[in-house]
Amino acid sequence: MRNSKYLQILGICTLFSVTACSSNLEIPEPPVYNKVRNISVDLNQEMQTIDGFGASDAWRCQMVGKYWPEEKRNQIADWLFSQEVDENGNPKGIGLSMWRFYIGAGSTEQGLDSDIADEWRRSECFLSADGTYNWNKYEGQRWFLKAARDRGVERFLAFNLSAPVHMSINGKGFSIKEKRMNIKAGMMPDYADFLVECIDNLQKKEGVKFDYLSPVNEPQWDWSKGSQEGTPATNEEISQFVKLLSERLSKKGLATQIALGEAGSIQYLYKNVDDENIDNQIDDFWNPSSPLSIASLPNVERVITGHSYWSVWPVKDLVSHRKALNDKIKEHSGLKYWQTEYSILESPGESEIPNGNGNKRDLGMQTALFVARTIHNDLTLVNASSWSWWTALTRADYKDGLVYLDDGTNNGSQTTDYCKKDGFARDSKLMWMLGNYSFFVRPGMKRIAVVTETPDPEKEGKDVMISAYKDDSSKKIVLVAVNVGSVNRKYNLQDLKLKNQTLIPYTTSETSNLGKGAAIKANEIVVPAKSVVTFVGELE
Repeated sequence: MRNSKYLQILGICTLFSVTACSSNLEIPEPPVYNKVRNISVDLNQEMQTIDGFGASDAWRCQMVGKYWPEEKRNQIADWLFSQEVDENGNPKGIGLSMWRFYIGAGSTEQGLDSDIADEWRRSECFLSADGTYNWNKYEGQRWFLKAARDRGVERFLAFNLSAPVHMSINGKGFSIKEKRMNIKAGMMPDYADFLVECIDNLQKKEGVKFDYLSPVNEPQWDWSKGSQEGTPATNEEISQFVKLLSERLSKKGLATQIALGEAGSIQYLYKNVDDENIDNQIDDFWNPSSPLSIASLPNVERVITGHSYWSVWPVKDLVSHRKALNDKIKEHSGLKYWQTEYSILESPGESEIPNGNGNKRDLGMQTALFVARTIHNDLTLVNASSWSWWTALTRADYKDGLVYLDDGTNNGSQTTDYCKKDGFARDSKLMWMLGNYSFFVRPGMKRIAVVTETPDPEKEGKDVMISAYKDDSSKKIVLVAVNVGSVNRKYNLQDLKLKNQTLIPYTTSETSNLGKGAAIKANEIVVPAKSVVTFVGELE
């Protein structure tokens, strides 16, 4: 049976359990490295201000939110959005602070004629070819949108992959072969009107403020294979489209800000990759002297967004790519960076993740630690002020979700059941690890400098990585430590005046899901092997 296969994996928990389900495992304690390392934080050395941690609702939330029983939907929503704790102080969920809502192109209405075989990867469209809107569509996605709102998610972003199918050149939600936007001549203004109408009406209908709109996605890639909706776009087309959107958002009086980039790999942001006018996006879009500049437009967030795919392994490349990106960003005063999408596509090998690549689910710590290394370096080397995983839910046998679904319908047939009763959701260590950041590092907090004895990102990337954050209004201090190594590490946090000189640890490991520990002294910090620990304290 499919379910029994995954129950063999360490750390897998059932749908209604938020505690680690490995209490019967006999895991030997790793050795403790006895040398105590001194670290300190500089409260006055402020880096980026955090905008949020998020994930996308793309495709699967529509099916689950529409067809699954409410009890199961609520458990998934609690895992993703809850900021509450149980009677022992353990977080009930990971408290995402940003939710990415997908505005689709209409492949669902086309059915099999969409040429997207898997119905779970199609999407509805609010707009019909006759020009009428139906705001009752996206029933499942709108359920999760409201669930996020009701559980206190602070930031909402609408994103889009393709023009509506009746506006596209080939009448599909995926692209023609050539690297240009899949839209009929003269219809780009209609496309802009469509997105602005969607935002305006969703805000009125659902009581959600869309802070941001991301109008392009991975414009460098070939989207002609029909596995999902998507289109390439040249930098000229993107600039033209943003100017249309900016004008319409401003004219309608909407506060939504355009967040641009979504480069398929961060190299396309900071350098010329292949001379196809789809790269070097920071200079093209943010240099005021560039003919494609969007820097002076209204309703445009001063941010460049990118995806961490194909840039995280080996560790030396992870470091070098981010240093190069940071150098380019610093050339443009006040420009922020958001990492807006990542799941594992690389093949780093069996020692890093099971199966050596993104194939096959891994709900345990090995994959979680690999991703934690990426999050840490995006935050500390490029000063990412927002970090988002790709898709919140997945039913694939792949390392691409926070919550994993077993539903029994994976054949592209036009079924209407979707296993309403039998659908089963599984949390993952990856999800809880993201919570080590998202639950505790909230929008508005500032990252501050951590001073260690070994300030070498490559060496730390194979051992322990520590970042720190502060909230001036509440005097809260948060440290997140990622230990990818095989031994426990001891630390002495120096020169920081804490209330009672104590910190509260919250640990994600093979035996714990953000488990709250007893208060510890700042000079007695231990970061267990193969774990991510968030230490929370209060400044005097």
